[in-house]
Amino acid sequence: MITNDAVVLGLLMLVLALIFYTASLPGKVWKRFYTLVPPLLLCYFIPGLLNSFGIINGSTSQLYSVVSKYFLPACLVLFTIGMDWRSLGKLGPKALTAMLVGTAGIMIGGPLALWIVGLASPATVAGEGPDAVWRGLATIAGSWIGGGANQTALREVFKPSDRLFSQMVAVDVLIAELWMAFLIYGAGIAARVDTWLGADSRQIEDVKNHLDVQNKANEQNPAVRDYIFLAAAGFGATGLAHALAEIITPFLKENYPSLEKYSLTSSFFWVITIATFIGIVLSVTPVRKLEYMGASKLGSVFLYVLIATIGMQMDLGAVAGNPGLFAIGLLWICIHAAILIIVCRWLKIPFFFLAVGSQANVGGSASASVVAAAFHPSLATVGVLLAILGYAIGTYGGYLTALMMQWISEG
Repeated sequence: MITNDAVVLGLLMLVLALIFYTASLPGKVWKRFYTLVPPLLLCYFIPGLLNSFGIINGSTSQLYSVVSKYFLPACLVLFTIGMDWRSLGKLGPKALTAMLVGTAGIMIGGPLALWIVGLASPATVAGEGPDAVWRGLATIAGSWIGGGANQTALREVFKPSDRLFSQMVAVDVLIAELWMAFLIYGAGIAARVDTWLGADSRQIEDVKNHLDVQNKANEQNPAVRDYIFLAAAGFGATGLAHALAEIITPFLKENYPSLEKYSLTSSFFWVITIATFIGIVLSVTPVRKLEYMGASKLGSVFLYVLIATIGMQMDLGAVAGNPGLFAIGLLWICIHAAILIIVCRWLKIPFFFLAVGSQANVGGSASASVVAAAFHPSLATVGVLLAILGYAIGTYGGYLTALMMQWISEG
């Protein structure tokens, strides 16, 4: 097993280079392969296989924490700088609808999955006191509606045992990442999915095409100083976001502890929120011209590194530890997906909104921006904004879901 993070990072970059090299080859075999399997999916899945086979260890590596702390906020700033907000406004309310329907799917799916698995295997959903399975599932509800901060909050509320919580983390990570892989694959065939949904995605395509035409018309060959400007914008905003988060978070914890239930005392929440806000502000200033120097391209590089480090958290072998719990998680996400698909087909909501709305629930800001960027890098901010809404309602939604699961378990 490779434990040196410098070596792991080098290996991940070689994997990314190999994927992009083969994807650029003119051969029919490679073109056919990447038509079926999008490169973005491989950037996520191959590191997961390396972790599953014990070549690297995603659970002990510090790469994800470093990348999410520094590269993710910078990535969001670089994506947001070039936003044409007038065009994005044309997307309408369908994104919010998909997001809230996804939340409802999580709240319904958890209790329903627990009830179904309980009928087939009562021992799987048993347990008393801190080992009661519903207590552990409550933390997944918080994570899948909001994020890690909401999950931690519900852990403190329902207090599952450490052993049970560690199992739930495995369920949370594996199922959520498999679902994310499915959505990323769907992004590559979005046109066919939209046809099946009966959705009109012309608004999204118009926004994407407008952004592409505008960028090509103004694109310039960046000089060294331009790369310095890009780095200054991305990491400067990231540094400012962290600095302000270090002031805001302790102040809120000390003076307004009740805000913890809204996840507003989470430092990560404020870093992402502030970085996104800085990007929004810069997008209506002359700094927006950095997009023509390659802001979204550099952001995409950061994004692919982020995808690789997210993928290395996946461990397919963990399923064997307690398959009953994974059955609950798998059924849970399937119910969420079914509800979302039914409503989106009924309302003719495009797959972009389905995918981003779902991932804003299940994965939070990091993976929601990844899924959105799979459609177009400049759309990443849509995922962030929806995920921020998830942070706000995650604890409440998870709490109500936990009460329903408790009622089913003890009823």
